[in-house]
Amino acid sequence: MNKSLLVLLIVVLSFSTSISFAQPRAVINHVAIYVTDIQKSGDFYKNIIGLDTIPEPFHDGAHIWLRIGPGAAMHIIQGARAHKEYFKNDHTCFSVATVDAFIEVLKKNAIPFEDVSGNKNVYSKRPDGVKQIWLQDPDGYWLEINDAKD
Repeated sequence: MNKSLLVLLIVVLSFSTSISFAQPRAVINHVAIYVTDIQKSGDFYKNIIGLDTIPEPFHDGAHIWLRIGPGAAMHIIQGARAHKEYFKNDHTCFSVATVDAFIEVLKKNAIPFEDVSGNKNVYSKRPDGVKQIWLQDPDGYWLEINDAKD
């Protein structure tokens, strides 16, 4: 009888201890970009990248919020005074059904793109077979577009 009680006590204590020490997991809520022309940037992300607008609380003409995935948003904020130079390794990546179809959208809209090495108008292929291209938004932020399925 005492052994059973001791085992039960150990199980209960270890369960409650593991819960009390569990760390909350962070999840992405949004990313924000600071832009020189909110209309131009908003049009780019909506019409070229294909993001949907979601409600934003400011209603001041200086914010556009876009859905970038389940529970995540991109906040476009007006106010940058000048374009900056950004490095390609500091980028945001969006996945599309097919990179080839996306390239056609870019060509139709005269938007330049390149592969990982900077070769113009071609895509890269990762070792796992995922096609990818890079382009810059109206403020020079780098974007990767790929056809990864997960």
